[in-house]
Amino acid sequence: MKDIFGVKAAGSSVKTELYGGIATFLTMAYIIFVNPSVVVNAIPGAASDPALYNQYFGAIMVATIIASAIGTLLMGLFANYPFALAPGMGLNAYFTYTVCLKLGIDWKVALGAIFMEGLIFILLTVLGVRTKITNAMPKTIKIATGAGIGLFIAYIGLKGAGIVVSDPATFVTLGDMTSPQALTAVFGLIIIAVLFALKVPGSVMIGILAATIFGAFMGITKIDGIVGPIPDISPTFMKLQFNWESIISPTFWMVVLTFFFVDFFDTAGTLTGLGHSAGYTDKDGNLPRSERAYLADSFGTFIGAIFGTSTCTTYIESGAGIAQGARTGLASVFTSVFLLLMVFFSPLAAAIPSAATAPALIFVGSLMVMSLKEIEWEDTTEGLPAFITMVSMPLTYSIATGITLGMIFYPIIKLFTGKYKQVNIMTWILAALFILYLIFLH
Repeated sequence: MKDIFGVKAAGSSVKTELYGGIATFLTMAYIIFVNPSVVVNAIPGAASDPALYNQYFGAIMVATIIASAIGTLLMGLFANYPFALAPGMGLNAYFTYTVCLKLGIDWKVALGAIFMEGLIFILLTVLGVRTKITNAMPKTIKIATGAGIGLFIAYIGLKGAGIVVSDPATFVTLGDMTSPQALTAVFGLIIIAVLFALKVPGSVMIGILAATIFGAFMGITKIDGIVGPIPDISPTFMKLQFNWESIISPTFWMVVLTFFFVDFFDTAGTLTGLGHSAGYTDKDGNLPRSERAYLADSFGTFIGAIFGTSTCTTYIESGAGIAQGARTGLASVFTSVFLLLMVFFSPLAAAIPSAATAPALIFVGSLMVMSLKEIEWEDTTEGLPAFITMVSMPLTYSIATGITLGMIFYPIIKLFTGKYKQVNIMTWILAALFILYLIFLH
């Protein structure tokens, strides 16, 4: 193994890579429970039918595990990086709440859009086009996109816990903080925050489990076991759908494009950030073997769509493994093994109420906004487009809208302030396309 992954040359050891793989797994394992709790809402009737909910929840959980494990394994074997992959937070919310519930697109067709995105991802990676597309997205918009997604998923978590509720006069207001759901979510959030501050590995996962136990005392957790048979994957496996109506629909292709852009730039930003923190990047800030890393990410998305889950992306939680000392793809191999073992814990996953996963959404959302410090807020031509991108996502309940508005405002403000030379031609082309989208397709 040392020779295959160059462990010794990287200044690491098999033991260190194992510990790194465990740290990454513990930090990101919450997605195994959280992702199904988000995606299952895209299934008609699942939210109101417990039997249907559990059936699809189990299938989506297995899809989440398989997509994450395969993507992470490929990242380790093919790209030799200690980066883990899983369905992206925010992307799963876009899949469920915007594409399926707001736009009314059937979840099977939405999976078809993700499948198509994965194919485009693979094609563009092989052709080497991804670098040009990356350069077209201003850095400030990339950063703001991640932060906006963070606000979006935090809002979903607050809503799911009943902490934020609708109001006819103000649209939203504070819910009943004495309800079992709200108390469970607050308890879980405190646990996660304290453990994370104390640098305890797996703080998010521990917080979810602690909130689940707390929820049992509050009457909202029904535990029927911990270990059980692997859930039936047939409800979602190979259910992705293409039909003539969707193929000729501009809305369908806008969804494909949005999945592509959000996944693409989220992955690019994460890879660059993790690569920099681990000392992988060169003097120009470029990541060696980046195309291989992108391909691993693409195949994770491709496999996820086949099994029935939303877009996969590289996880920033991989930083936990890097902090533990992981430096090679061997750590990712270990992480993928632990992910696969989770298929035997479906009863535990099914017992976890939304109020227990809500703290994870809120807390991960808070982590995703930390990158805002990198934006040059004193420069209005950078700060305002970033702010519009970020704030539009939760307020319009759409990641696509945030990116669209930010990409339109950025070059226009640069133009009228005499800074048009800072905008490349590809950014202008994208801005024009987004304007046409708002006029004719939105």
